[in-house]
Amino acid sequence: MAIRSRSSDYSWRVFLLHLLLIVAKQAAADLRYSVPEEVKEGTVVGNIAKDLGLEKAHLTDRRLRIASGSEDTFFSVNMDNGALQVRRKIDREELCHGGGACLMELKIIVENPLEMHHVVVEITDVNDHSPSFLEKEQHFEIAEHTSVGTRFQLQAARDPDSGVNSIRSYRLSSNDYFDIDLSQRDDDKIPFLVLRKPLDREQNDKLLLIVTAVDGGKPPRSGTLNVSVTVLDSNDNRPSFSQEVYQVEMFENAPVGTIVTKVNARDPDEGNNGEIEYSIAKALQPKIYEIFQLNLLTGEIKLKAALDFEECDIYKIDIVASDKGIPPLTGMCRVVVKIKDVNDNSPKIDVTSLSNTITEDSKPGTVISLISVTDKDSGVNGKIISRILNDAPFELKSSYKENIYSLVTKEHLDREKVPHYEILIQATDCGDPALSTVKTLSIQISDVNDNSPHFEKSELQFYLSENNAAGTSIFSVTATDIDMNDNAAISYNIVREGSKNYVTAFLNINSENGQISALKSFDFETLKTFRFQVVASDSGTPSLSSNVTVNVFILDQNDNAPVILYPVSSNGSAEGVEEIPRNVNAGHLVTKVRAYDADIGYNGWLLFSLQEVSDHSLFGLDRYTGQIRTLRSFTETDEAEHKLVILVKDNGNVSLSATATVIVKLVEPKEAFAASDVKSAAKDDEDTNVTFYLMITLGSVSVLFIISIIVLIAMQCSKSPDYTSKYLQETNYDGTLCHSIQYRSGDKRYMLVGPRMSIGSTIVPGSHANTLVLPDRRRTSEEVRLCLCHFGQYYVYFSWI
Repeated sequence: MAIRSRSSDYSWRVFLLHLLLIVAKQAAADLRYSVPEEVKEGTVVGNIAKDLGLEKAHLTDRRLRIASGSEDTFFSVNMDNGALQVRRKIDREELCHGGGACLMELKIIVENPLEMHHVVVEITDVNDHSPSFLEKEQHFEIAEHTSVGTRFQLQAARDPDSGVNSIRSYRLSSNDYFDIDLSQRDDDKIPFLVLRKPLDREQNDKLLLIVTAVDGGKPPRSGTLNVSVTVLDSNDNRPSFSQEVYQVEMFENAPVGTIVTKVNARDPDEGNNGEIEYSIAKALQPKIYEIFQLNLLTGEIKLKAALDFEECDIYKIDIVASDKGIPPLTGMCRVVVKIKDVNDNSPKIDVTSLSNTITEDSKPGTVISLISVTDKDSGVNGKIISRILNDAPFELKSSYKENIYSLVTKEHLDREKVPHYEILIQATDCGDPALSTVKTLSIQISDVNDNSPHFEKSELQFYLSENNAAGTSIFSVTATDIDMNDNAAISYNIVREGSKNYVTAFLNINSENGQISALKSFDFETLKTFRFQVVASDSGTPSLSSNVTVNVFILDQNDNAPVILYPVSSNGSAEGVEEIPRNVNAGHLVTKVRAYDADIGYNGWLLFSLQEVSDHSLFGLDRYTGQIRTLRSFTETDEAEHKLVILVKDNGNVSLSATATVIVKLVEPKEAFAASDVKSAAKDDEDTNVTFYLMITLGSVSVLFIISIIVLIAMQCSKSPDYTSKYLQETNYDGTLCHSIQYRSGDKRYMLVGPRMSIGSTIVPGSHANTLVLPDRRRTSEEVRLCLCHFGQYYVYFSWI
């Protein structure tokens, strides 16, 4: 009976179990909640009763509870209201490893009738961990001859937090030798010390640095690493791996002892410096040292523990190869072990260019290229985000179809500022880790004629010696155009239409290089200065142009011989007869030779000398005035007639000269008086004419002086401050007619002295050479004003201070 009773009880239990499974399958339903880690005990995650449609009054009768298991220790169900509550504090990093979603599955049991529901609770991350380094200190031994730019890998900081709360940047304390640089390896940021300045062990044999890792939380958290650098000498070749990154894919059920891969490094040094030992870098994930084993001599990596994809789907092992030199040099590579296939396809960018050249006058919105982006992956791994990386006046505009874009201009272009653009287009998928591709698109900006030729100055000044060879180049003008090709091809021409300057008819310009040649020889005595305009035009369509005013000053040369004004005979020859009484004393003025030179300065400065004389003891000649005087009294033995030949020459580099002949006749005093009376009568008639001419001349001079002052003031006001030109003429009372030309350049005034006098000339004592530097307009006490009036055969001089 007992056996039957037991058999009957066992059958009943089996029946109830089958019935429970059937009911559980029918009543199964999934709920999903999320809760941040580290929340307080009693925090409500969600209301299970409400979400399952259970009445609060029946919760106790239906025995709502969490099925026993590991997860039930973190949560509990409030039987009063059916809320799922946190039972004890949850640490996401302790519960779930890696950066993926942290999920906990709970089984909720409800009786009467029996139901089982699956509830998934996602534990979200909070920034509750600061970045930390596995070792607080890291030491480097670096030879002083290490090349600038050499990189030294630092141990990466670890932050159990994920997402934005993970490590975002590294900072290095201020120093003179090293910078910090980050290298992106997959989804990790690896810090490197980069040598920026050569080391000198004699100056500093040890450096102490502080590396700070900062996460992206708000507020951010940080951790520090003390780095010491010892500067050494020697071993100049470091081990080099055959590849920088080894990629390995393995199934998670690979047996312990399976060879993962074999790394291989070579060192060209000999002896101990070429012997290599392999080691796993420090400060990696602790699981790496538990799972992987490295042969120090062969570089072979094996599994020493079982893999678990749910715990970690990828391992990144940094392998260090070190030689045995002193100091030892190291090389590094990374072995990436993927436990299962992940997002391993980068986006692909295809560019259909309408043209790789665009004109600089294109309007914003002009389409340059069509961009299509594809990714072989599917789902979220195939979702692509495209953008332009660099700062350029272009943008991507999406079209009606996904992953199709138009590359268009977003602002005006200027070839003269930027003639060429390298546009970096990046396509990044949404996989984990995200993969990206960068495509470089080269755009050339073509030129349009938007810049006129440019002269450096609006006015140019040139100085040209007279008597230039006709048909030869005298000077040149140059303009520049920042456009290119035909738009920058400049042609030159002289403005002739509407110009009142007849001189331009004798000028010719080379249209290609701006060389200006004169078709005639210029004469300073005829033309002292002239100006004209040159137009520079480019070859663009339409053509642009600009002009420049050219001021030309003719410089004097000694090309005019002196001209004898007195004595002059009736037939025009320079001969004259002078009669003087025999009884005159020494120093008696016999006559004065007057001469004129059309040149100026030293070229017009005349000197007199006796070329021929019958008796050197009788007559003397003033070198500067041309006055002939007796040197002694005449005696009975002296000849009655004497011939004097006077040589007049200028002071040019190559002197030009003329001669005058004076016949001096000695007469008795009575004959001299008779001749004097005849001359006096003739002179009285002539003096009457001279007086009349003087009155007319003085009136004319006064009017001309007032007009000259008005004209000079008007010219001064109308001309630019950088260039003024005044022409004045002047003389010295030495028997030589002179004139001068004044002109101004900048803040100085210059005067060229030469023949031909006119009213208002100025002489400043102390000047020298052909050019005199004039003082300021305020006259000094040494400034002398001379005025020459010419009428008939007479010259009358006026002078005042």
